Amino acid sequence: MARRSMREEILESGVELFLERGFNAAAVKDITDRAGVPKGSFYNHFESKEALAAVALERYGETRPVPLLRDESLAPVVRIRRHFESLGAELSEYTKGCMYGNFAAEVVDHSEPLRLRVKGGLDYWSSALAETIAAGQAAGEIRAGLDPERTARYLTSAWEGAILRARADKSGEAFEIFFDLTFSSLLA
Repeated sequence: MARRSMREEILESGVELFLERGFNAAAVKDITDRAGVPKGSFYNHFESKEALAAVALERYGETRPVPLLRDESLAPVVRIRRHFESLGAELSEYTKGCMYGNFAAEVVDHSEPLRLRVKGGLDYWSSALAETIAAGQAAGEIRAGLDPERTARYLTSAWEGAILRARADKSGEAFEIFFDLTFSSLLA
């Protein structure tokens, strides 16, 4: 089997390290070491670590389970639950975060291009969630009084907070609380 391109190796290693350590603690040398490529080759493929981060955010966004939210063979509330369960399954060791959350905490005040990419990713996620909430309201599964857009933004924010708490506690309790309140109270 042919080896993937050096650019892909660097990008994949960047995504992994940005999830594990965040932007600031993932040095270019760490990224190239993990990729198994010489440090100098990094700059043949990316102008800077910020340029790599921009592409890494795109790649990360492509891996989010948004298609679960659009699977019309499932009831809307089931889609929302499975979506968050899928996200939670990625975080079982409580050692990784969400790249959107990591970067929002670290770099959005210092890099306008990365801020716009993080915002775009969060907006896309919230929009898909809002569509599913509206579908749940139309089906009578989710109470009508909720504004789908605001509720979606709240849920994404609550999820990001649950990730931070789970990592700090090294426990899944924050996720249990998120699921309990979301599905037995908010969306009930």
